[in-house]
Amino acid sequence: MGVWGFWAAAALLVVGIGATLLRAMTRARSEERAPGSFDLAVYRDQLTEIERDIARGTIPADEGARLRTEIQRRLLDADRSARATVPHSESRAGRGYAMLIMATLLAGVAGYWHLGAPGYPDLPLADRFALSEQIRTDRPSQAEALAQTPAAPAREDIDPSFLELMGKLRQAVQDRPDDLRGLELLARNEAAMGNLVAATAAQQAIVILKGDTATAEDHAAHAELLIMSAGGYVSPEAEQALVRALEADPRNGTARYYTGTMFAQIGRFDRTFTLWNRLLTESPPDAPWVAPIRSQIPDIAARAGVNFTLPPVAPGPTAGDIAAAEDMSPEDRQAMIEGMVDQLGARLAAEGGPAEDWARLITSLARIGRQDQARAIYAEAQTRFAGRTVELSGLRQAAVEAGVAE
Repeated sequence: MGVWGFWAAAALLVVGIGATLLRAMTRARSEERAPGSFDLAVYRDQLTEIERDIARGTIPADEGARLRTEIQRRLLDADRSARATVPHSESRAGRGYAMLIMATLLAGVAGYWHLGAPGYPDLPLADRFALSEQIRTDRPSQAEALAQTPAAPAREDIDPSFLELMGKLRQAVQDRPDDLRGLELLARNEAAMGNLVAATAAQQAIVILKGDTATAEDHAAHAELLIMSAGGYVSPEAEQALVRALEADPRNGTARYYTGTMFAQIGRFDRTFTLWNRLLTESPPDAPWVAPIRSQIPDIAARAGVNFTLPPVAPGPTAGDIAAAEDMSPEDRQAMIEGMVDQLGARLAAEGGPAEDWARLITSLARIGRQDQARAIYAEAQTRFAGRTVELSGLRQAAVEAGVAE
């Protein structure tokens, strides 16, 4: 039976049940009679018979008058009793049950229509994962994606003298393909001009030229250019560049962000949420991936089936703070870092905060060598977030990475 065949059968079943219940309720209401109504009918029949007997002379007139008066009195008593008597409680209970069943059916249909996906077949979790893996395997290559991506319009605001210099740089790189400095300048300036395909080619040449000495940033920059030139699509080639970046540095923010993007594009929102939530927790507020993650992660969490509340922007060192710290002596820099960590710890102790802030405190304490305090904070956080699986999972990951949990 197809999907719509099932829904047609279900609809007919609901309509049939509803019609039966309504018919039963109508019949119960129409057949309800107070107990005194039967007495009224009997007394009226008796009055009719007395009148007939008087007319036939079967009973004397005075005896008939006495009997008529007695039955009329009983008739009035029965009428008053019938007016004061409410319908049978059994009939009311039956109507109540019928109405309850009807309301339950209607609530079930309305609830599924709002929360479910009418018209879609069942899709168990294992099937979803298999479908995502199939999408990942069959997705278009970088070349196919570029063929489907509209070309960006040429910029008209570029200084002619700069264009002349770019022409010379391109020629120099073509003449000396192993000139690493020239390739780096070419990749940077082609990207600035919006020539993303040319910038991607130059960055790929850098990675090839560096070989095993290529850094995580080199691979991440290559992946980002591949993705940007394809209009945000993460191709298999871009995924390979991301894998190489994470192999060189598992904490590379650019690679982690785009890896989460790739999982979202193939329907693995659970993996995207895990990657992005952790990255959001660890990143300073001015990191380039924080804003796009914050704008997308509520929807990603909903699709992953996670009850998630976006935390407020946590205070942390800005790029200016970091630049200022570079001019400090090692002692002053350490004192500044410890002061910021202590400030975060004091705020959480006094006001509490989201699990992400507790995870950052655990990580920060471990980095400045205060392992015992990090271990104590982890224990306190476990108590505060007891029973909240998602938060506890993030805290445990932070504690493991900080070396205060196994």
